[in-house]
Amino acid sequence: MNSIAIFCGSKAGNDTIFVHTAQQVGEKIARQGKTLVYGGGRSGLMGVVADSALQAGGKVIGVIPEALVDRELAHPNLTELYVVKNMHERKTKMSELADGFIALPGGAGTLEEIFEQWTWAQLGIHLKPCAFLNVSGFYDALLSMIDMTVRQGFTHSRFADTLLVSDQIEILLEQFEQYQPPQPKWGASDITP
Repeated sequence: MNSIAIFCGSKAGNDTIFVHTAQQVGEKIARQGKTLVYGGGRSGLMGVVADSALQAGGKVIGVIPEALVDRELAHPNLTELYVVKNMHERKTKMSELADGFIALPGGAGTLEEIFEQWTWAQLGIHLKPCAFLNVSGFYDALLSMIDMTVRQGFTHSRFADTLLVSDQIEILLEQFEQYQPPQPKWGASDITP
C-alpha cells in the first residue's frame, strides 16, 4: 500500500481534536513512506493534513477541479497538483492514484467521496479498502445507519464488514496492509426478486 487518499473537510470543524488528528494523519502517512493523495486544497482539514505530511518530508499529490483553482483554493506547495475539469474527474483521478481511502471528519463532499469509493469497491470497479477515521465518535450515527441498511436488506453484510473503522490512524494503516476485498456484488446471492 503505497498511496493513501484522504477525504476530509475544507473547514477545520468546531473541535481542536479534528485539526490535531489531521496533523497526525499527515505525519503518519509521510513517516511510513506513503504518498498522501487528497483534494488539493489549502483550507480546513485538507490544508492541515497536506501541510503536516509535507513538513514530515512526505510526498503529497493533490487533485483539484479548475473552478477551485480559479478561486485560489489550491495548495501552492504540493509535490504534484493535478488540475481537472470537474468533481467527477477529481474522484476518478484520486481513485487511480490511491491504494486505499480514508474519510476524516467532513461534510457532504467528504461523505460523497468516501461513499462513491465504497460503492465502486462493492461493484468490483476497484478492490481497495475504504475506511472511516472515527474521531471522537464523529461517524457513530452514520455507522449505525450503515448497519440499518444491512438489517433492512439493502447492503450485504460482507461489504459492511470490510468497511474499516477506527479512531486511530495507525490501526487503519495496519488494516489496509492486511485487507482482503469481499467478492464483488452481483453474485448469485445478491440477485433477489
